[in-house]
Amino acid sequence: MTSEPPRRKAGRPRLGTPNPVDIHVGSRVRLRRTLLGMSQEKLGDALGLTFQQVQKYERGANRIGASRLFDLSRVLDVPVSYFFDEAPAGPAPAAAPGLAEEPAPYAHELDPMAKRETLELVRAYYRITDPAIRKRLFDLTRTIAGAHRGDPEDSRG
Repeated sequence: MTSEPPRRKAGRPRLGTPNPVDIHVGSRVRLRRTLLGMSQEKLGDALGLTFQQVQKYERGANRIGASRLFDLSRVLDVPVSYFFDEAPAGPAPAAAPGLAEEPAPYAHELDPMAKRETLELVRAYYRITDPAIRKRLFDLTRTIAGAHRGDPEDSRG
């Protein structure tokens, strides 16, 4: 009686880290969801998913299929192309899977747009209903940032 090795389920090979494009698309889902003030649970309900599945999409741990991406674009009120805006420009796919150089793990976490602080700041900014006050706050922020960096371009207003 010979024992066969366990068979792996069909699908994409596990390389240890999510594909950078999957991470980027997931971070764009999270960005838009957060800007709308929507919880993972509420987004999941709108898509017929659990909040855990939404978490996996947002981390890039699970790929988002074309039909699901289309559903996300409708629920989040953005075109499908939104999810690929500013996507990482990587090298062409390698001849054999797994041979391309992997990006540094967690490199997406360096993106300031992926930080909760940034998302909360943007949401608070857009809750300011008076456009003149919003503009003054924008100008003030640019001035402070320019002065902090010693950049006269940004500090002129």
